[in-house]
Amino acid sequence: MIYAQQQAHPDLRDCVRCYWKLENNTQQPLHYTIMPDGFFDLLICYHKNNLEKVFLTGLWTKKVNVVILPNTTLLGVQFRLLAIEHLIQKSIAPVLNDMMTMEKTFWGLDTFAQQVDSFSFEHLDRYLLPFMKEKDSIDSRKFNLLNLINQTQGNQTIEDYSKQVFWTKRQINRYFQSTFGLSLKSYCTIRKSAASYSHIKKGQLYPEHNYFDQSHFIKTIKRITGHTPKELTRNENDRFLQFSIIESE
Repeated sequence: MIYAQQQAHPDLRDCVRCYWKLENNTQQPLHYTIMPDGFFDLLICYHKNNLEKVFLTGLWTKKVNVVILPNTTLLGVQFRLLAIEHLIQKSIAPVLNDMMTMEKTFWGLDTFAQQVDSFSFEHLDRYLLPFMKEKDSIDSRKFNLLNLINQTQGNQTIEDYSKQVFWTKRQINRYFQSTFGLSLKSYCTIRKSAASYSHIKKGQLYPEHNYFDQSHFIKTIKRITGHTPKELTRNENDRFLQFSIIESE
């Protein structure tokens, strides 16, 4: 497996966590487990350099097992929540724990079907940057809330977020349910757990982020990932993809 990651243009980083590319140049399928992390992705799938399919994922609340077929390359755009307002402009609630097929022409992706390299990332930068000029058209409460959640990695209470963005808890949860398919509290649990993955990878099995105690930490991680922190640390056969490829915030 060959993995590469690249930052988006600075003006896109409130919406795009990173661009990434994963290649399986072997003759065997590669099996991985992906854990919930609070981000969603656009997946651009090539087989022998031919554009085959484009998918938009929803958020994940549970682990998912994936198979990368031989001679397959995946290009990905990993989105932060704010991308839903700027770039996607549609609800992803219907694809919670799932994905939807997009047209190959989405965002002009078919125009670089043979360019499975950094040019593709540059193309995405050029295509997406104009969307960022429309900030004034976004409800300031949504803009401030999603930015704040990202900056704090979900480490505040719903009441705290509500007070800071001047939006009621009921309205916030209605927005999250209709837009992302889950409550803000559920999302924050996922985001906070994902922030612990880098510590777990290093063998640090004690909570780093606002957990009541270690028992609470272990139960939360197991509920989100299906594994205890100790099991994740073992990462047998490099099964847990994020431990190998996702960089720290």
